Amino acid sequence: MTRGTHVLSTAPEAKTSARDLFRRGLVIPAHPLALTADRTFDERRQRALTRYYVEAGAGGLAVGVHTTQFAIHGTDLLPPVLELAAETARESEREVLLIAGATGPTAQAVAEAELARSLGYHMVLLSPYAELGEDALVERARAVGEVLPVIGFYLQPAVGGRPLSRDFWTRLAAVESVAGIKVAPFDRYRTLDVLHGVVRAGRAEEVALYTGNDDHILADLITPHRVVVDGREVEVEFVGGLLGQWAVWVRRAVELLEEAKRARAGDDAAVRRLLTLDGHLTDANAAIFDSVNGFHGCIPGIHEVLRRQGLLEGRWCLDPAEELSPGQLAEIDRVWAAYPWLRDDDFVAEGLARWLS
Repeated sequence: MTRGTHVLSTAPEAKTSARDLFRRGLVIPAHPLALTADRTFDERRQRALTRYYVEAGAGGLAVGVHTTQFAIHGTDLLPPVLELAAETARESEREVLLIAGATGPTAQAVAEAELARSLGYHMVLLSPYAELGEDALVERARAVGEVLPVIGFYLQPAVGGRPLSRDFWTRLAAVESVAGIKVAPFDRYRTLDVLHGVVRAGRAEEVALYTGNDDHILADLITPHRVVVDGREVEVEFVGGLLGQWAVWVRRAVELLEEAKRARAGDDAAVRRLLTLDGHLTDANAAIFDSVNGFHGCIPGIHEVLRRQGLLEGRWCLDPAEELSPGQLAEIDRVWAAYPWLRDDDFVAEGLARWLS
């Protein structure tokens, strides 16, 4: 496979440049999986989604993650899904950071990282694995980090995560190959555990924090967190977002992140505006992610938004039982009408035919 020179290299000497791009703070959509009505891979619409994300200004793509559906891991669907996203991203004339999801026990996670590296990916988002204790999870991260830089992942329990101690995050952040952490426990106490862990590890400057807290996106992004450890006060911040919510309305997400950066730099008007919009975005996310039903309908909810914009043909998931919850469609209708300023319908309408070509 020929790789465009405009995309970051995965050669060892170039990994620092990938990390530098990651540390700048990016919008990174968690890439959904496009399926046909008979639940086979819809390559045309999958490619269209990638083109949409890149043209909307996303700085990276996360593929093979929860939003892509964890069920593809361990199947022959994972390689073509990863490959198509990487191939399509290389159409761009700018740098696009490619992040592959890896899961399972250590041997599986390492093999998936090796597959990602062979396809030109730059980093691995390492999902938690329930059967391993905290010590083993740290060693698993070390093993995967010998293949590609690792992004740790605090996944909320409702969709397969589990509580992890502050000590775990300290030890994980101390691993040199850990380039960042996606913080997505949907819990302020556990979010603080990660922040304190990174500071305790002495790597606040090296480990980039990305919010995955879909219920607190903008507030995470504008807050300067001052963590006190051993009498020292260290300021840490979320530099960007790696989110299922940012699989939709991506053009607006890019604008919101830029405004959040201005807010962190001292723009008080931007702070006030984003604090208001944080409630709007959280309300919209509650409908799309089906929070009232324990997030059962989160992936079909994302698909429904993309279907309405013409990017997907339907809401189909690999599991036929994975559908919208009762009442969820009406809630999506409500937030769709209530918050037009969160949507990017005009941008999608303008590019859709080109992306589908």
